Amino acid sequence: MLPGRSQTVKLSITYSTFVAAAILTMSGCATRPVSPSDMPANLRPAAGQVLFLEAFASGSQVYECNSKAGQPDTFEWIFSAPEAVLMNQAGHPIGKHFGGPTWKSNDGSLVVGRVKANAPSPDASAIPWLLLEARSTVGIGQYSRTTSIVRAKTVGGVAPSTPCAAAMARQLVHVPYTATYYFYESAT
Repeated sequence: MLPGRSQTVKLSITYSTFVAAAILTMSGCATRPVSPSDMPANLRPAAGQVLFLEAFASGSQVYECNSKAGQPDTFEWIFSAPEAVLMNQAGHPIGKHFGGPTWKSNDGSLVVGRVKANAPSPDASAIPWLLLEARSTVGIGQYSRTTSIVRAKTVGGVAPSTPCAAAMARQLVHVPYTATYYFYESAT
């Protein structure tokens, strides 16, 4: 590998598990919105917000092998960004999810979020559930009215369990994941 260049590694060992999870997520048995009683209290949007969109994400959580802060000789997998396609309940693409964290609709509108709270997924092998607040929005489309976003029903996406070392510095690993994102707006 050339200095200053990062290398991307895709995990394929879990690909069949990921595909199965994505199919289950898109099936009718998994599309029931998470009710407030199913959601940890710290992940519930503020009073006065209502759900207006449910989007299913299928993609990867990207991790980079890098030195730990303050420990230049110790390396670990550090979360870099998500890369996912967003689909509606019928399975049609409606947008993308990427770094920021940002959700961009096919209509050009987008929302950039900021994590307010998290809770462990009921599936110990999955990334946590999150409550995010809209930090900014762009455009006049679908995402322009977003006030909060909840990430739930996560499958996969956790950092690799294999250690990384100096020889792997700056390498990227794409870990498959699925999740459901719930978009909320102000009721007034």
